[in-house]
Amino acid sequence: MTWQAWYTLGALAFMVGALVRGVARTDMVLLGTLGLLLVAGVVEPDAAFAGFSNPAVVAIGSLFVLAAGVDRTGALGFLDGLLRPRSRKAGPAILRLMLPTAFLSGVLNNTPIVAMLIPRVQAWQRDGPAASKLLIPLSTAAIVGGWLTLIGTSTNVVVHGLLLAEGLPGFGFFTLTWVGVPAVLLVTLYYGLGGHRLLPEHDGGEDPAARRGYHFELRVAETAPFAGQSVEAAGFRTLGDAYLARIRRDGDTRDAAPEAVLLPGDVLSFVGGSAAFDGLLARTGLERTEPSLEGADGPDLPLYEAVVAANSRLEGKTLREVEFRERYGGVVLALRRKTEDLEGGLGRVPLRAGDLLLVEGRRALAHRLTSQSDDFALVAPVGHVRRVTRRAPVALALLFGAIALAAFGVMPLATATFAGALGMVVTGCLRGSSLRRAVDLPVLLVIGAALGIGAAVETTGLAGVAARAIEAVAVAGPVVTLLVVYLLANGLAELITNKASAVLVLPVALAVAADLGVSWIPFAVAVTIGSAASFLTPIGYQTNLMVLAPGGYRYTDFVRAGLPVSLIVCAVTVTVCALVWL
Repeated sequence: MTWQAWYTLGALAFMVGALVRGVARTDMVLLGTLGLLLVAGVVEPDAAFAGFSNPAVVAIGSLFVLAAGVDRTGALGFLDGLLRPRSRKAGPAILRLMLPTAFLSGVLNNTPIVAMLIPRVQAWQRDGPAASKLLIPLSTAAIVGGWLTLIGTSTNVVVHGLLLAEGLPGFGFFTLTWVGVPAVLLVTLYYGLGGHRLLPEHDGGEDPAARRGYHFELRVAETAPFAGQSVEAAGFRTLGDAYLARIRRDGDTRDAAPEAVLLPGDVLSFVGGSAAFDGLLARTGLERTEPSLEGADGPDLPLYEAVVAANSRLEGKTLREVEFRERYGGVVLALRRKTEDLEGGLGRVPLRAGDLLLVEGRRALAHRLTSQSDDFALVAPVGHVRRVTRRAPVALALLFGAIALAAFGVMPLATATFAGALGMVVTGCLRGSSLRRAVDLPVLLVIGAALGIGAAVETTGLAGVAARAIEAVAVAGPVVTLLVVYLLANGLAELITNKASAVLVLPVALAVAADLGVSWIPFAVAVTIGSAASFLTPIGYQTNLMVLAPGGYRYTDFVRAGLPVSLIVCAVTVTVCALVWL
């Protein structure tokens, strides 16, 4: 290999190591890697920054706007009646949930779909199955549904843009549908017929407070009427939807035994639902450990649930260290972490990816939290479902109009989606600050930088070297080689982002196809599907992380239920690619 190829390999090793260890935000790591390649002269400026003008970046940014317009107008409010379970049996409820969700994911970004449906699924468990039986299938349906059309996921659009940059015709609007339809049907049947038995059921026999799982704190007031009484005598043994877990006094933490005496100034740690906080605060003698926001109009400020994202700046730091109140303008009332009991005060607990924060604040708080997309995987108001507005039909018409223009080849994908996004703004479906928040700039930076890095992988000959290594297994036939490419993309996606995986593996896959003298289509499809098929961990795909805390899941729940899904998708992808295109 040339020195440029060795240098590029070293830069890629740096990038993978930085992403795995989470030393910085994903977009910063990829931009830094691109900078290393640029200053060394490995890639010329034109090639390095060409990714930012790639039609894929315009298309993905426009799709963000389309999805935000549909969400803001409440255009999908009809889903509540369509998806609501008719019985408490998990199997039929999953079938009713997954198929429409997968269809929607084929035409909309899957993140807002899952964010919109999580509170609905949680509300349905009063009359239907436990939310823990539905939320992982919901995330899975959103992922596999993304392969129903070209615009289903940003990974599809990124690979399409790379193919166009290579002078290839790219994917058709329904090319990935060959894999998407059987994948959706088989995965839905798997969960509906038996896979749901591998998921926990936080219902019935489990303590309701443990099921809800929030940890929150209240202080015994100086004038508390129960001061000097035991926990049992004060009535804290039978709280219904909450329980008293620990007592903290003068820095020491002790278990809340029935005979433990309560004194003024004691900090009581409870576990329970979001409504339990208000109920306990209304009791005479208990007060907040954190004051309300200054200038708050009354005690009934809105509540929001926020899930800490993977590689968030909050990871490993406490609420006090990040100055949460000052940074975001909200007060964290409670924290939910299913995997372990929390020790110490909420302000002293190091945060982890997947932690669910219950935050109190004014309505502008949701905008501030949502704008920090690298910090929070999900921001949802508690107990609030967006109402359908009079602009909802307009938003749906613009969405499906853009889809039709791209699907029938009337306009290129970037043009059709940009026109639809512009229509959302002109018609008032999306305005001002909502428009700015809709475009996830870090995602676009990741895509643009990744495309530049991919150019270096190809021009330095590194892709050809990797292709020859993969071709060592070609003696077993192109199908086995295709499987190796899929597994490479899938494994790399678990270590770094799915878009970075697609950009790095695609040049290698195209080189393999050219050396074997076969069509590039099956190898490009295998890279696309493999890069997005993350079912084994909650941090492998954003929608998995979004359902982690609301479903009360442990990491092992994803492995147990997701391994069969991974095998199904792998088998479907390789089989369809071999039968249709090889």
